[in-house]
Amino acid sequence: MSEHLEAYYGLPEEVKFCKRCVISNQRPSSVVEFKNRGTEKKPTIEFDDQGICSACTFADMKETVIDWKAREAELIELCNRHRSKDGGYDCIVPGSGGKDSAFTAHILKYKYGMNPLTVTWAPHKYTEIGWHNFQNWIHSGLDNILYTPNGKLHRLLTRLAFENLVHPFQPFIIGQRLIGPRFSGLYRIPLVFYGENQAEYGNNIKENDRPTMAPSFYETTRDLDSLFLGGVSARDLISQYQVDPRDLNPYLPIDGSVLREVGTEVHYLGYYLKWDPQECYYYASEHTGFQVNVERTEGSYSKYSSIDDRIDPLHYYTTFIKFGIGRATYDAAQEVRNQKITREEAVALVKRYDAEFPSKYFHEILEYMGITEERFWEVIDQARSPHLWEQVNGEWRLRHHVY
Repeated sequence: MSEHLEAYYGLPEEVKFCKRCVISNQRPSSVVEFKNRGTEKKPTIEFDDQGICSACTFADMKETVIDWKAREAELIELCNRHRSKDGGYDCIVPGSGGKDSAFTAHILKYKYGMNPLTVTWAPHKYTEIGWHNFQNWIHSGLDNILYTPNGKLHRLLTRLAFENLVHPFQPFIIGQRLIGPRFSGLYRIPLVFYGENQAEYGNNIKENDRPTMAPSFYETTRDLDSLFLGGVSARDLISQYQVDPRDLNPYLPIDGSVLREVGTEVHYLGYYLKWDPQECYYYASEHTGFQVNVERTEGSYSKYSSIDDRIDPLHYYTTFIKFGIGRATYDAAQEVRNQKITREEAVALVKRYDAEFPSKYFHEILEYMGITEERFWEVIDQARSPHLWEQVNGEWRLRHHVY
């Protein structure tokens, strides 16, 4: 009888890898959670009877099932309904000036005749190339509001998210998800465009059947006892960490009555236009001056994806620790689905880069979070799920590999 090994985070105990790409069934659905769900079982990417993941299944549907001409006609009709007649802003595009938001905002303005207001939730710490691309994005002919949250609070939430959830990116993800609907309410602009739905990469495939984001992603109760940030209730942030309640507002769900009055609709451009991250890069490079990094990203072979925030590499390292899925796996899996590389090439890239430690900005991010290197490794090692990790001769090793 095989040894029973505990699986943290509600993950499946049996590890399986997609037969088509390189993702495993340990990939969790990425959702913004305002409540503390503890160890409650969370949905992960689904596999069919042939061992193919839902993201690969949807990639096939994009090629064979979806009528993209009809979808584009829907987009044109949507834009026609909302297009400004007096020169005002008629849609909001959240983004950082990375390849995806650069593509989204630019094509809406210069191909479909919209007048977008771009809004940016600032990264924790800009990289040089990230700031450069952000400036190029604006200077390609777009208006922008850069929203930078309270630095003292953001550092605290980042540290708490790392120590309690091993998820230092959570405060950024919450802000990024909320900023579009929030500015819709503030400026009374009903139409919001994000790029692709995360169902492209493994969330519930049925989410791709609708063009809009479910309001539950950005609207919910603002009760301070049931809202959690960084694994701590909003009430405790106020009482135990001396957080001013007013400073929490950018991270709190939006009052749905305001958005319903405005008529806010949050759409995914990837529902209407066939989404391909590499093609977005080519478009952004040509039209907005987007530039790749001069060196590959730590933990992967890529030079153009998620390169604007110095904490990005650490975020992907934590997914490697928690789920056995590093940055190279994410990058290679989507490039297999988009027929840029073969599965054999993807396996080799995962083997070479997935476990690489992000050392370049490591000490800078430790200082940002206000923790020691000793505390960092304590959190990391406690986060290793027994069903994924084992110690061999005093060193940690994954039990399962796609290769």
